[in-house]
Amino acid sequence: MEPLKILVAGPVGAGKTAFARSLLGEEALTTEAKASEDLGKETTTVAMDFGVMAVGPYRVHLFGAPGQARFDFMWDVLAEGALGLLLLLAGDKPEHLPEARHLLDYLLSRHPIPHLVGVTRLDLGRAWEPEEVALYLRLPPERVVGLDARKRADAFAALTRLVEMAVEVRDA
Repeated sequence: MEPLKILVAGPVGAGKTAFARSLLGEEALTTEAKASEDLGKETTTVAMDFGVMAVGPYRVHLFGAPGQARFDFMWDVLAEGALGLLLLLAGDKPEHLPEARHLLDYLLSRHPIPHLVGVTRLDLGRAWEPEEVALYLRLPPERVVGLDARKRADAFAALTRLVEMAVEVRDA
């Protein structure tokens, strides 16, 4: 059976690498480097995160896109052939909402694939709830979920939901 390619994207600090690591552990291939800009964190992804895992009967190739705009050329490269998109967004960073909307609109206009938005960092300060993010992004509420990217159960639940959506569209 052909593997399912899933793309994880989002602004800097949304939890993309944490998501990959919580699912893949030591098997996660990451390309982090010391941040050359003030991003609010010490390292940032400069090429991609990658890993392979099983979700039910499906073999999933998980690709994490870099969040910095200067690496935006990688978005299309990584989205090519993807069957699903998980956009992660830090709920405690409302200033990233316009960037997240741009990224979602950009990717879906060029790669119309099933998608889900995961709102992370809900435990930190005043965070936008999934319902508020759905309104802002003009998405049905069932397309936006809250999750802790550091917790395997949360990450796996979101990935499983997206894989189910992708398989349904692929097999239609």
